Amino acid sequence: MSDYILSCCSPADLSKEHFEARDIHYICFHYFLDGVDHLDDLGQTVPFKQFYQAMRDGADTKTSQISITEYVEYFSAFLKEGKDVVHVTLSSGISGTVNSARNAANVVMERFPGRKIYVVDSLGASSGYGLIMDGAADRRDEGMSAEELVHWLETNRLKLHHWFFSSDLTFFVKGGRISKTAGVFGGLLEICPLMNMDNEGHLRPRFKIRTKKRVIREIVKKMEENARDGLNYDGKCYISMSDCLDDAKAVAQLVEERFPKLNGKVEINDIGNLIGSHTGPGTVALFFWGSERVD
Repeated sequence: MSDYILSCCSPADLSKEHFEARDIHYICFHYFLDGVDHLDDLGQTVPFKQFYQAMRDGADTKTSQISITEYVEYFSAFLKEGKDVVHVTLSSGISGTVNSARNAANVVMERFPGRKIYVVDSLGASSGYGLIMDGAADRRDEGMSAEELVHWLETNRLKLHHWFFSSDLTFFVKGGRISKTAGVFGGLLEICPLMNMDNEGHLRPRFKIRTKKRVIREIVKKMEENARDGLNYDGKCYISMSDCLDDAKAVAQLVEERFPKLNGKVEINDIGNLIGSHTGPGTVALFFWGSERVD
């Protein structure tokens, strides 16, 4: 057993069962559905399908990051047990939670002299962030110390690729990510924007692909171009999706056909209600290990 706790935030978008099986602790963000505060608790309180249907029906969604007070309470429980903590946060490119976590860590370490809390910026999101956590759990189980694991995370986090597309631009317009005019024309032309995450952890639109069928092929092509060892890629591959399972399965099938040496089947997860508050339904994201992200 390791002498430290491995921890992350809920938008790593793995299932509760997955986190428990890998002994990864997590702390929940907040989101608001029609003004009601909910924990982003992996769909336990508001199931994913119910949440996305509410969005389709016009529900208003907002999100709130974890407060310093919540982090202090969360970290304190582990240090009271005599454990150190390696906590990996949602990307600083899309949330300021890493700053809250670091400030809270300093407070808690003053209260428990001799104990350590290491806070690492994942520069990732959704199940790509989850795949980083899965890799961290492997290294912990192999016997890496907390300091060694922090070094591994900081060295390898930019090798985790995030590619995603949306077949429904409604919520990108609503959130101000694209203009209403672009949304209207995009809908008429069946545009599915293909996006990725840059080396600072920001989400970036890269290509405008016409039709869902073509963008499914293109997202797998990006894995062919960027995956470690190309078509001989033998690592894990995760997909997350927001209530569009058939689209996710279509991507997974192509990946498994093109990459026969994959470590197991492609794992499909739900985009949680925190990140889904911004993407809305109809988003598919593909995650794999590859060359280092450079822009």
